[in-house]
Amino acid sequence: MRKRISILGSTGSIGVNALKVVSHLKDELEVVYLSANKNMTLLLQQIAQYQPRAVCIVDEKSYYSIKEDISSLNIEILVGRAGLLELAKRTDVNVMLNAIVGGQGMQPTLCAIEAGVDVALSNKESLVMAGNIIKKAQKESGAKIFPVDSEHSAIWQCLVGEDFKEVQQIILTGSGGPFRKKELSSFSDIKIEEALNHPNWNMGEKITIDSATMMNKGLEVIEAYWLFEIEIDQISIVVHPQSIIHSMVEMKDGSVKAQMGVPDMKVPIQYALTYPRHIEATWERLDLVNCGDLTFEKPDFERFPCIALGFKVLERFGTSGAALNLSNDYAVYRFLDGEIKFTDIPIINESVLEKHPWNEDPSLTDLSELDDWVKEFVTNY
Repeated sequence: MRKRISILGSTGSIGVNALKVVSHLKDELEVVYLSANKNMTLLLQQIAQYQPRAVCIVDEKSYYSIKEDISSLNIEILVGRAGLLELAKRTDVNVMLNAIVGGQGMQPTLCAIEAGVDVALSNKESLVMAGNIIKKAQKESGAKIFPVDSEHSAIWQCLVGEDFKEVQQIILTGSGGPFRKKELSSFSDIKIEEALNHPNWNMGEKITIDSATMMNKGLEVIEAYWLFEIEIDQISIVVHPQSIIHSMVEMKDGSVKAQMGVPDMKVPIQYALTYPRHIEATWERLDLVNCGDLTFEKPDFERFPCIALGFKVLERFGTSGAALNLSNDYAVYRFLDGEIKFTDIPIINESVLEKHPWNEDPSLTDLSELDDWVKEFVTNY
């Protein structure tokens, strides 16, 4: 019997790669639900190919522009944010892949977990913003989270069969992005197209900018804390420019386990969707003889101040993670719109982290109100 899956954010980079995995494993996986924001051209192609039972179109204007094309299809159509959350709650799937970008993906994760549905999680913002809320919901429902980020998937795979009490530290690797060697004094002149030119990974715009600022590492530190429930001082970062080792785990006896492979998101996506199996795939394989030297460096916190912000969140908890995450979302899109400089992103993020109305134990309502505060703060910067 095929495993039934839903994919939220099916037209984004992770969603597209997930559907490539589905095509490869058509005897193993069945697409039941898809959601997209407003890329209707691609969504219609996906509907024709994978024939889901229902889809959600979040952007209502996009729905109305193509509703005649959709009305003739024998599938259920949901619309808007409410439709997205309704899809996330449905229990007739085995796994929901959350590939939504940014803070908007947090609540769908919580909806699925509360409904007892396992989540293949690409949306790191879910745990960054609401880690405590989601972990409580997990304990009540028993739903599992399967990490899709290459770094957290690597740690997850390294920990299989291990006793968590014997772990010394987890080591998150990061490529350093396109500006690892760039003259620091020239950062204020960085152009959008430069920041989008990642040396190793082909990703969506938002995560590519996060990689350029290395904010992604700061967020991954927070996500790792909630995923693996270890102490803050057991999380470290190393810059690994080749992106061959995706992360490592050091045991208390000094043994270090590393998960390696080519930089291809289909590998961690497939593992999350087919866990605990490593099913044969046709993706490019790592050629150890010809992959070149593997090098490692300390992270430069002066060059990439966003990394340190992730550790600051773990010193404060409460609304700190949500404030940082929301700030980064709005700041990155302002940069992509040409409204602020690249160097403004960490300045804005730190300001929001320091100045936001901190709440020790926020509810979803509190996080919604915080979103309004952060949006206004970043917009007026």
